[in-house]
Amino acid sequence: MKKRIYGLENEFGISFTANGRRSLPSEKVVRYLFEKLITTEGFLNVFLENGARFYLDTGCHPEYATPECASPQDVVVYDKAGDRILENLLQHAQNKVREEGFPGELAIFKNNTDFVGNSYGCHENYLAERTSDFYYMAEQLIPFLVTRQIFTGSGKVFRTRRGTVFHISQRAQHIRQKISGTTTNERSIINTRDEPHAMKEKYRRLHIIVGDSNMSEFTTYLKVGTTAIVLQMIEDDFITPRFALRNPVRAIKDISRDLTCRESVPLNNGKRYSPLELQKQYLELAHTYYSTRKMGALAADILQKWEYVLTKLAEEPLQLHREIDWVIKMHLLKAYGERSRMAAEARGDRLLMLDLQYHDIRREKGLYFLLERRGQIERIVSDADIEKAMVDPPQNTRAKMRGELIKLAKKKRIPYDLDWNYIRIGYLLNLWVKCNDPFQEENEKVTQLKRRIERSNFKYGYLL
Repeated sequence: MKKRIYGLENEFGISFTANGRRSLPSEKVVRYLFEKLITTEGFLNVFLENGARFYLDTGCHPEYATPECASPQDVVVYDKAGDRILENLLQHAQNKVREEGFPGELAIFKNNTDFVGNSYGCHENYLAERTSDFYYMAEQLIPFLVTRQIFTGSGKVFRTRRGTVFHISQRAQHIRQKISGTTTNERSIINTRDEPHAMKEKYRRLHIIVGDSNMSEFTTYLKVGTTAIVLQMIEDDFITPRFALRNPVRAIKDISRDLTCRESVPLNNGKRYSPLELQKQYLELAHTYYSTRKMGALAADILQKWEYVLTKLAEEPLQLHREIDWVIKMHLLKAYGERSRMAAEARGDRLLMLDLQYHDIRREKGLYFLLERRGQIERIVSDADIEKAMVDPPQNTRAKMRGELIKLAKKKRIPYDLDWNYIRIGYLLNLWVKCNDPFQEENEKVTQLKRRIERSNFKYGYLL
């Protein structure tokens, strides 16, 4: 697969269930979350030792952005590391809440909607060459993104006048446009924000905001991996425009409601394809593409898993109850529904709560983790990999320099200021390094900076 930088951003839902009369505003809860991470960077915007960024986003949602990753596997492990980091911060916040005299329980959910209809996102980032025509690339990618939800959706229980219904995707019902410049009021499939956090004359960031937040490692791996393969084919002019959908915004909603994945949607050329058929077309193109090119183990693994999932979806989606989020959840809810003898309304309330509990990041509480402990979930990475990724950055991207310098600054107890593409240690302007190449895990200026810090004494951020 083409050498590329990947990143994933997840916004989290947060709740406080009061056991008494005293409630707690979400703004205060969030500040408790960040309290353990106070640095001179800023209270609600922190870079972590593993190279990731943790900050407060619109709507009072804590957000974790993975460090720059060089493979889909790294995206999975650093995404999961973010969940663990947030789980640890949640325990600190829970203790602070109790000390303040607020009886109740805090919870954080890795999902995309709340009970009153608000949506918050999971954003994917793929570094692309600026020489590529962005809008052509986006138009070519949209049919794939609209239909890939059949294996990337996290599932959602909706309450309607006719009772509760289940959809494949949480995010699909909140999409309003194909392409837009904002991520909130005009939620789109692809965002045009031109912030590569790298050499702007060379790179552009493809910012995809249509995906669901995933609990399943398998789903995240397949989501990022298949998208990378399709993007590579588009960049190499291997895909023709024949898959253009007549109305992508309507199609993404219609597909989400169809649990068979077989209902067709119209294309611009007058033909109709089901999401399964379109995904099989992309898969066949990928096989053809790699038939004349060197295919490494990573691409081979992604193609094998892609084909496996599409085959099972065509046969019977419930066969994927170990791999794909929306199927795992539907299987869980179906099993509960068969056992429950509650009245319809009470059962609907319970299904909504089970849906939410699936996304609880607390390993002792979340239903996803209950299934994981029972060995009923297909894993991609190990717990040891995740624990390492909580404190160590990727060793093959720019994040390595950032993470190491953060650790060094903390060890020396000196202030630091940084962003994705620069590092400044102390208050002296000559201790400042720009890091514009995201593929570069080390450079001479950073090495010299580290040596200077290690050999020097600092007081109040000044070199002595």
